[in-house]
Amino acid sequence: MADVNRRLAAGFQGGQVLSLRITEEELTSLRDALREGRDRWHEANAIDGAVLIDLGQVVYLRVESDENRVGF
Repeated sequence: MADVNRRLAAGFQGGQVLSLRITEEELTSLRDALREGRDRWHEANAIDGAVLIDLGQVVYLRVESDENRVGF
């Protein structure tokens, strides 16, 4: 089965927001890195390219539910 792509928004100190589409595996890796707090930088492999994230500046992650939406 193919890995599901998830849409997330990472909020940073200062108010910037980064929107990404990543696999469930990448989401788990990012969450683990934030929880552990050992490393400052984390490379997330997004669908359209890699992003290097300063974990010390992240204030929130918003992950879109995987429910299907109909309409607009």
